Amino acid sequence: MSDSSSSFTPLAGRILMSVLFLVSGFFKIGGYSQMVGYSASKGLPMAGVAIACAAVIELACGLAIIAGFQTKIAAWILFLYLIPVTFFFHNFWAMQGVEQQQNMINFLKNVAIMGGLVILATNGAGPYSVDHSRAKA
Repeated sequence: MSDSSSSFTPLAGRILMSVLFLVSGFFKIGGYSQMVGYSASKGLPMAGVAIACAAVIELACGLAIIAGFQTKIAAWILFLYLIPVTFFFHNFWAMQGVEQQQNMINFLKNVAIMGGLVILATNGAGPYSVDHSRAKA
């Protein structure tokens, strides 16, 4: 069963998924020194470089996904990026109380996002994307 409204579904999904990464990337730039300080306090080596790289990855891949440009590659990059981020920053198993609960929620949220990225990386951007337009040409 296919109708014209279903062709907008991948676009809507790409927009919704991209918002998270774009907002996060802009916050890393706007609050760079705070992010570096927080990351260093968690033991992240070369926190300044890591946060700068994280911002670039989130913004570049977020824009690529929203445009549907090289979507499969961008989705895999974000998937791989989220693996260390999730384990390093949301290690709920080493916490207790409210902090443990909050980080378990964030850990599981990231796992769910990774699932969406795998679907996007497997199925591509769909119609209304640069990838689709380039494939038709």
